[in-house]
Amino acid sequence: MERKSDNSGLVLEGGGLRGVYTSGVLRVFMERELYFPWIAGVSMGACNAVNYLSRQKERNRIVNMQFVRDRRYLSYRRLLFHGELFGMDFIFGDIPEKLVPFDYRRFEQADETLLIVASDCMRGEAVYFDKSTLKKDQFMTALRASCSLPFLAKPVMFCGKTLMDGGVTDPVPLHKSIEAGNTRHVLILTRPAGYRKKALPLPVIAMARLRYPKRLAAALEKRHIGYNHLMDEIDAKEASGEIFVIRPKIDLHVGKAERDARRLNAVYQQGMEDAGACFSDLEAYLKV
Repeated sequence: MERKSDNSGLVLEGGGLRGVYTSGVLRVFMERELYFPWIAGVSMGACNAVNYLSRQKERNRIVNMQFVRDRRYLSYRRLLFHGELFGMDFIFGDIPEKLVPFDYRRFEQADETLLIVASDCMRGEAVYFDKSTLKKDQFMTALRASCSLPFLAKPVMFCGKTLMDGGVTDPVPLHKSIEAGNTRHVLILTRPAGYRKKALPLPVIAMARLRYPKRLAAALEKRHIGYNHLMDEIDAKEASGEIFVIRPKIDLHVGKAERDARRLNAVYQQGMEDAGACFSDLEAYLKV
């Protein structure tokens, strides 16, 4: 029987294919029938979230490992000639519609709140799309926007906005969980404790200023500052017992565009192991 903790929020960080760690954690949650009434996901975290809500235990693993060597999924040639590393039409069209069908009906029936986080390119601010306000033919577009990484993907036009990766403006939406009135917050992160972002190199900053609207370029330039302040806050709240954090103990040694299925499977298994090891403590925190 499914269990839910009242007034609890689940916050899922992105990180490209490092997100298979989160896939492993959520696999354990689903096996043990633990669900949260409120969820926010960023980029790959949002992709993990939708399969969690549709109760498709295997889908995250299959999608991110079976196709990782497929040029339709990931291609540096496509990046060079078309400005897109990941085949977004393939990932958000062919895969859910034909190859690994997504259970739209079960997803729509799920009563959990889900926020998908993207970044407004013109305003340089986070945008939050609520599952309850999106139609079936819209939510995959919102998901695509959340996953459109700067320099590796093209912006997405949706709801009158030009959108890109939510990780630029709100990489770990803990504050949205607090604003929602949740009293317990569970975070799944894809970097180990102590990790802090570095500033983008000057050539990359220059490229951002040339390629993107002024406010998005500014957000990219300052992204490391906001992220590092947030990690300081998360560490403090975790130490005081205010929040519960699941994250790898050491660096996962996989990149956003990792193509080695064996490495990805090891990261997925690590997520499962870490979730299993802390599950009793998590239950005590959630009081379920």
